[in-house]
Amino acid sequence: MNAPTVLIADDDRSIRTVLTQALSRAGYQVRSTSSAALLWSWVERGEGDLVITDVVMPDENGLDLIPRIKRVRPEMRVIVMSAQSTLLTAVKATQRGAFEYLPKPFDLQELLAVVGRALTAKPVAAQPASIPPEEGLPLIGTSPAMQEIYRTVARLTTTDLTVMINGESGTGKELVARALHDYGKRRGGPFVAINMAAIPRELIESELFGHERGAFTGATTRSPGRFEQANGGTLFLDEIGDMPPEAQTRLLRVLQEGEFTTVGGRQPIRANVRIIAATHRDLRQAIRQGLFREDLYYRLNVVPIRIPPLRDRAEDIPVLARHFLERAREAGLPLKALDAGAAEALAAYRWPGNVRELENLMRRLAALWPDETITAAAVRAELADATPPEPATEPRSEVTETLARAIERHIRQFLAAHRDGLAPTDMYGQVLAEVERPLIQMTLAATRGNQIKAAAMLGLNRNTLRKKIRELEIPVLRGVS
Repeated sequence: MNAPTVLIADDDRSIRTVLTQALSRAGYQVRSTSSAALLWSWVERGEGDLVITDVVMPDENGLDLIPRIKRVRPEMRVIVMSAQSTLLTAVKATQRGAFEYLPKPFDLQELLAVVGRALTAKPVAAQPASIPPEEGLPLIGTSPAMQEIYRTVARLTTTDLTVMINGESGTGKELVARALHDYGKRRGGPFVAINMAAIPRELIESELFGHERGAFTGATTRSPGRFEQANGGTLFLDEIGDMPPEAQTRLLRVLQEGEFTTVGGRQPIRANVRIIAATHRDLRQAIRQGLFREDLYYRLNVVPIRIPPLRDRAEDIPVLARHFLERAREAGLPLKALDAGAAEALAAYRWPGNVRELENLMRRLAALWPDETITAAAVRAELADATPPEPATEPRSEVTETLARAIERHIRQFLAAHRDGLAPTDMYGQVLAEVERPLIQMTLAATRGNQIKAAAMLGLNRNTLRKKIRELEIPVLRGVS
């Protein structure tokens, strides 16, 4: 039996070479091209068992090929790879029938695993849907964490599955919920949001399910609840962890039976809504404390989505900051630009308030900073005013954790700079050198250039230290050894 043939289309020769080598070593036959037209001719002639295509090619967009491929070869699986790592790209690829979407740069082992699944799984039919324009995309960022969210949202656009979104305050949970609605099957219906923490406990049931006239003191007319208002669309239950027990019981019944009654009503009403819930709390801990129903948790947690805090996707911070400056300009504030130092200062900050805090800072700088270009000094001054003072002493474990996070952030930025889909070469050596140089340089500064003391502090042999100084071209104080 002949090995399956994989057809590759990418205008980058290096990517075609790497993929051809990896797939050939894995036992596949491979044909590659930089032309969408040639790829289409292979498919049309019945050649190949699987397509791997880039999105942007010289003669045609790879996403536009997918429906044509599905028409003539319904069984043909298509894997899309792209450096245009946006939510819209993932949604388009999924809704046009792609088996999988892989943002660049990607891991070769992951790609090989996807190829194996694609060649053995049943083909996925395209799910045609109208897609909103790219302007005003609700989610921004190219970090690996955001790419995974894009892929999850894209996969959910053709379903009505209940979703639980978890993340710290200010991470953008409602934006993800809106994206699930705006790109999904129910985008023609209403999106209704209710924040459980903002409603008095005694009014939550009435707010959710509505009430009849005379149901309680002050109920002079019938009032529809959020379930009725969201009919045919999406109901977003924000801060679900703050829902009181009696309302939890009624919500569980809606999820189980698909219907509800108003407060004071007797006639069941069919619930035609998609439920998306969100919380910043640890609901498992709330279950252990008896504050949240375990059965309701499992009804809501059908598809969990975790939104990372901003500090864990530092490579997204500069693009988010510039996006917020542009939004401030659209709101009538002066147009401002960030210089490189300002972007670095933003990326180095911890952001306890997450994306919301970043947006507030950008609006404040747009309004108050007198110059057209925002500098690192301006950023640091604003952040110093907004940040509580650090403790006088910091445990050793916290120092180590901070260093590890700083290195992790730097590696993410390093990888993000390689958008051609290929991992950098000698990454270990480059990162190690960048850590070694400041370590040795600052230790020498602390010992006033005394290499004997510096070697002792570093735990190195003196000759090893001298060799490192020469290799890393670290300046030393004359007359001091």
